[in-house]
Amino acid sequence: MANDVQDITEDKTQPPMSALRYETPFELYSEMPQVKQMTQHRPRDDEDNVEYLNRLSGSTTPEEAVTFTAFAAVPAMAIWWGYECLRLASDDMTASDRELMELVANWCSYSDNENRYRVMSRALYASVRSPAVFLGLAVGWSGGPIAPNDSAVVPAHRAPRAINSAVLSSLARAELSQRPVRLARFIDQASALFRPF
Repeated sequence: MANDVQDITEDKTQPPMSALRYETPFELYSEMPQVKQMTQHRPRDDEDNVEYLNRLSGSTTPEEAVTFTAFAAVPAMAIWWGYECLRLASDDMTASDRELMELVANWCSYSDNENRYRVMSRALYASVRSPAVFLGLAVGWSGGPIAPNDSAVVPAHRAPRAINSAVLSSLARAELSQRPVRLARFIDQASALFRPF
């Protein structure tokens, strides 16, 4: 019985971490003004993240839901989401892009600096700025030193901008008739990040 009590008091369970940078979209827009430059709609003071995402997805510019997601989620989660979006649209990827996507997937599982530098190097020297390359750049700009021999800090808005470019350029590559379907899938994927655990 004493052991049972001891086991209960030593419980190391931690609450789940949020996938989002801020609790409300209003805070995001206040703390990261770069998102204002990329969206027409603004969050209301009392609007929560899910309400704002839904409002954007139902607006005349539903692509802003992609931009909001890229900025709202913490970099690792936003990159995972971007990876899933690009994977859904992988029918037009080159062999080089597929290799880069494998490196991104590896970084998502093992997000150490060595893997981050490997992805960043591959993306920086790519001959074409494809959606996969933008996602690779986002990995490089996701946090930590920019390079092993350069301790410069990357501005917080760089990774979200690259993720936004990756997902929206993937959308732009789709046939016109397929774009609404792809966008709906991307936003559906994004909604999982905004649900409370």
